[in-house]
Amino acid sequence: MIRKHSSRKQIDIKEVRDGVLVLPGGKYRTVLEASSVNFELKSDEEQDVLIDNFQNFLNSLPYPIQILIRIREIDIDDYLGRLSEKSKSEKEKVYIKQIKNYSRFVKKLVSGNKILSRRFYVVIPYDPENGKGEFSLVREQIKLNQDIVVKGLERLGMKTKYLDSIEVLELFYSFYNPAQNKTQQLKEKTMEFLTNA
Repeated sequence: MIRKHSSRKQIDIKEVRDGVLVLPGGKYRTVLEASSVNFELKSDEEQDVLIDNFQNFLNSLPYPIQILIRIREIDIDDYLGRLSEKSKSEKEKVYIKQIKNYSRFVKKLVSGNKILSRRFYVVIPYDPENGKGEFSLVREQIKLNQDIVVKGLERLGMKTKYLDSIEVLELFYSFYNPAQNKTQQLKEKTMEFLTNA
């Protein structure tokens, strides 16, 4: 018989504090979301430069990083519902017609096709030598590690965003509850429970 385990037992995370994942053994991780670069639209020369710069960036890091690509299907029904509501509340016939035409265009575009979103994340480690440390010092050091990665990615033309605690928890929630995550975002009470559990 297969035993079900809760997601929390499968994920080896003690807590998430100020956007920092606290792992057993005094290890810490933080997560950045990074924009993408449309590689295919670059010329051959630009592609070569980008590859060289990315290689130099990776070789310059004094610690390993993890790069995570999250591909999710986008539920367009909510968007179409909002368009429908907008057309009902609109008073100008010209705008109503435009909204309905646009809505039909979107339905036709997505019929039979899945609309996917890709998000890119970089997981940055900090493992103190003694395995312990005051959190304020840990946070300071992990911020330095983040800054190194941010500067390297900016040189590649990418924008980054630091994930806060709620965003990190939502990321994990989306992995372990993909069906619910389409329709149910984590609520504040749930987030409070998860961060304090």
